[in-house]
Amino acid sequence: MLSWDEEIKPSTPLPQALGTTSSRPSETAPSAGLAGSPHRVNAADKRIINGKTDVNQLVPFKYKWAWEKYLSSCANHWMPQEVNMTRDIALWKDPNGLTEDERRIINRNLGFFVTADSLAANNIVLGTYHLITAPECRQFLLRQAFEEAIHTHAYQYIMESLGLDESDIFTAYNEIKIIRDKDEFLIPFVEAIMNPTFKTGTHETDQALLESLIVFACLMEGLFFYVEFTQILALGRQNKMTGAAEQYRYILTDESMHCNFGIDLINQLKLENPLLWTPEFKADIKTLFEEAVELEYRYAEDTMPHGVLGMNVSMFKGYLHYIANRRATQIGLGTLFSNEENPFPWMSEMIDLKKERNFFETRVIEYQSGGALSWD
Repeated sequence: MLSWDEEIKPSTPLPQALGTTSSRPSETAPSAGLAGSPHRVNAADKRIINGKTDVNQLVPFKYKWAWEKYLSSCANHWMPQEVNMTRDIALWKDPNGLTEDERRIINRNLGFFVTADSLAANNIVLGTYHLITAPECRQFLLRQAFEEAIHTHAYQYIMESLGLDESDIFTAYNEIKIIRDKDEFLIPFVEAIMNPTFKTGTHETDQALLESLIVFACLMEGLFFYVEFTQILALGRQNKMTGAAEQYRYILTDESMHCNFGIDLINQLKLENPLLWTPEFKADIKTLFEEAVELEYRYAEDTMPHGVLGMNVSMFKGYLHYIANRRATQIGLGTLFSNEENPFPWMSEMIDLKKERNFFETRVIEYQSGGALSWD
């Protein structure tokens, strides 16, 4: 029996303290932050990439905007099973409840999103995270990865509730061409930074990381999701599939935060590394924007062969140009498409959940976790 007076002796050697000599290769130390330093972290010395400060020390803050976005994301925590799917189930099972065009939209949406959010999570966990050397930004990335998992959970919850064939939905990215084409556009930018030999520190690799950040923040989360969001939320506006629409609305708010964080990260990286933002690089990014717009428009054509829910395909051409212009302007590319306006102004209102209480009479207050609520 152990006595509290006894000296406890470890049966195996204790792990080495941070900053002591290790038998591990020295080149792993900077990314893990295990090299240690006899000096305290000076906030002014922090960098988004290629930083030399200890990534294990969150404070003192340099990038307070990243910490504030992390806190906001935590305040907006939600879980799929909180949402009542009873009405959705009844509507889906009713042969006359939805048109074939509406059912096609739902199946295609789930087919794209179940792998898209997993792809986004893998990009963060296996790629971006270890290349970012600002701990405040890493903190947000950890929260973002968790939210991507919640989104995948939401799509699975919708499928399970409706009794859909999950094998059909989860393999859609291999079997439906437009979904596959969108994923294949993204995958090279994931694989580039996930390669074990990839390291920042040169002009070429720093540009490669910046390009990957732009693709995922501006084109994937900031553009590729918006036809899908608009379609499902349009169903909800007509009092159809209200449980699914509620979850999509929460996901839209999460993804808007991810996009905004990514844009701030991109702009801060550019500010610290202005030589990366060359005319040739900007031209390449503009080309990627144009390709992404075309792919998302093709998705709209595939999912909406006929007008439905008061919308038609041509409306999405203008909408995608409008969104692309906004994203391009936010990162300093300027306007890419001329004279484009938002044909769906109600979508802008959907992003700000604080404007409406009790969405579909299921959540009590402003989509914030209890610990963040003010009862005044």
